[in-house]
Amino acid sequence: MTFTPEPTLELGTLSELRLEHHFRHFAGEAPWLLCASDVEAYRLDELLELADERTLALWQGLTLGYTAPSGHPLLRAEIAGLYEHVEPDDVLTCAGADEAIFLAMSAILRRGDHAVVAWPGYESLASLAGATGAEVSRLHLDPESGWGLDLEALRRVLRRETRLIVVNYPHNPTGTLLDRATLEGLAALAGEIGAVLLCDEVYRLLEYDPGERLPAGVDLGLHGLSIGVMSKAFGLAGLRVGWLASRDGDLLQRVAALKDYTSGCLSAPSEVLALVALRSRERVLARSRALLAQNLALLDSFFADWAGVLEWVRPRAGCVAYPRLLTGEPVEQFAARLTAEEGVMLVPGAVYGDFDNRFRIGFGHADMPEALARLDRFLRRRGGGA
Repeated sequence: MTFTPEPTLELGTLSELRLEHHFRHFAGEAPWLLCASDVEAYRLDELLELADERTLALWQGLTLGYTAPSGHPLLRAEIAGLYEHVEPDDVLTCAGADEAIFLAMSAILRRGDHAVVAWPGYESLASLAGATGAEVSRLHLDPESGWGLDLEALRRVLRRETRLIVVNYPHNPTGTLLDRATLEGLAALAGEIGAVLLCDEVYRLLEYDPGERLPAGVDLGLHGLSIGVMSKAFGLAGLRVGWLASRDGDLLQRVAALKDYTSGCLSAPSEVLALVALRSRERVLARSRALLAQNLALLDSFFADWAGVLEWVRPRAGCVAYPRLLTGEPVEQFAARLTAEEGVMLVPGAVYGDFDNRFRIGFGHADMPEALARLDRFLRRRGGGA
């Protein structure tokens, strides 16, 4: 199959997402997704085994009607408990992180505004900001400094019209973290100019060293906005439960009004199942972290074996990394051949607009060892080079 990096469909002011286009193009040919961005999903019976008496009663007595637009009160209380300074009324549930991003961008930005988005990153963080009519500056992270964010570079691109600064930590696709001083400096800059600091935190709670966990954006001040989801750390992507957390009541009201035009409310079964997981979060997160630790150990050995052919900045959190192919062969071609010959899928950096021969690798699934063994076999068969 030939790699086709650019989607062809234009959606008004939005282009088709390159990541989703890539998955549609290749996923049917690839039983092994060595690029998945989530943690191994729970089976329904496994999850219900974690239910306490109250949540089990909620599940058994569930009626399939409309739910509360802002989210089930018990669910919002559990989400609020993930933060330091958040009350249930500071939380609005959404149909996944994608809806949360869409609603936040739509509520914050308008034509003539300016947004800064740290890059590379999840494509909709930039594309949806631009679709509002705002001008978007991409602040490129530096691979030579471990994908660090340069506060002085950020300061240079800020304007009077800057209404939004967007960051994503733990970072997708590199798995890196900010240091706390940089994050606090970032929050201070946003506060100085009156911009919202939107923190995409979908990989939060998957730090390998809990001591490196950063404060959530919403806990940094009234201008901080946190986006979370059940899909990544909790292994429950199929629930489509995400949320916004903000202590700015006016902003939440604008978001809630927009949500009336989109999902309206969440699925009733999804709300209860998310509540089950959050009430058992220590067990759920321990499962995720154990799987990541096992798979990361395999990746350490793999990249040591293939030094000179592949390089990476070892991730510090989450379940994705962003290696680079050093052979000179275009990574798009490399990835297409890997899929054709071994049934293994990678995500080339072109999905992020990055043509420096990098690719995303995911290691949150239980079948990662088999997928990695197939990649290793592919490299050995080809002598490691192009």
